[in-house]
Amino acid sequence: MRTSKSTLYWWCQLGGWLFYGLTMVFFAFIFENRTNYIFYPRLGITILSGLVFTHLLRELIVKMELRPPIQVQKWWLMTITVLSIIVLYSLTNSAIVEWSGLYDPARKVSVEKRFLSNVIFDSPMILVWVSIYYIWHYVELGTKSEIQKVRLESLVKELELKTIKSHINPHFIFNALNSIRALVDENPNRARTAITELSNILRSSMQAEKLETVPFEKELNIVKDYLALEHIRFEDRLQVEYEIDEDTLDQPVPPMMLQTLVENAIKHGIGKQKDGGFIKVISDYRNDHHELIIQNTGKLDNNSSTDGFGINSTRNRLKLLFGGKANFEIRDIGNNMVEAIVKMPVQHVYS
Repeated sequence: MRTSKSTLYWWCQLGGWLFYGLTMVFFAFIFENRTNYIFYPRLGITILSGLVFTHLLRELIVKMELRPPIQVQKWWLMTITVLSIIVLYSLTNSAIVEWSGLYDPARKVSVEKRFLSNVIFDSPMILVWVSIYYIWHYVELGTKSEIQKVRLESLVKELELKTIKSHINPHFIFNALNSIRALVDENPNRARTAITELSNILRSSMQAEKLETVPFEKELNIVKDYLALEHIRFEDRLQVEYEIDEDTLDQPVPPMMLQTLVENAIKHGIGKQKDGGFIKVISDYRNDHHELIIQNTGKLDNNSSTDGFGINSTRNRLKLLFGGKANFEIRDIGNNMVEAIVKMPVQHVYS
């Protein structure tokens, strides 16, 4: 990486000063229609001196830690360094021209005047070089900052998703084991059936742990196993209905999200009803969104709706995975019924 940057630097150096030389030749022909015998040697001296002194300026900038971002207290040092290079550059050019006799004897001026002329006419080249050098580094610094910001946001998102998942599975297992425990003494055969269903659920959830999304069909199967497990505990007090558009089965959804919402409906809704209740799972396309709806018997508990684990985890996961394109709400719809709605953008799935 360091070698490639060094190569790029030298290509820019040579290309920039060569471009300057060609520009001077062009203007010489345009405005004078000819070049005299001292024009090219003096132009060569200017270019070679420019290469040497701008490289020296770069080395000083690096050693004195004057590259962007520059601390406010170092701006005076940067100014002195640039002015010193300008003076040395102009002085060197003047001395070489005087020593080699590359001037018109009829128009010879003193070394002092030539030096002053060089300072006036050569300073802009050094200042242009410094401007390009610093603009390059500020752009590079800004690009690196953006890349680091994106990487940091991705890392935070990954950590938050893993944190949410690590809470979902223990939460689900705890409730499922309570359901099985209630059956062990009363009906061992059904308890064994419940253990088999729990095994299926855990196997699916462990596979889902490796993914950020899973096909809705796979998530629906987990929910069916979960509700079959809960039906053993509630028996006839739990009524389940599904209204599924088969075209939505391939749509990606966050793993264990639907199961968490159904579990929330059982725990805070049906579980609190003396006579049990009704739960309905709906999946359909509406307004270019994939809508998941869970309707259940019960009334909305303000505390659980704002602070409950299932509600918060759903909102957080949708925000992390889909940003502002997804939405979640839970509300009372009357007749002792609660409705939770998840809206996710439709994903085009190619088989």
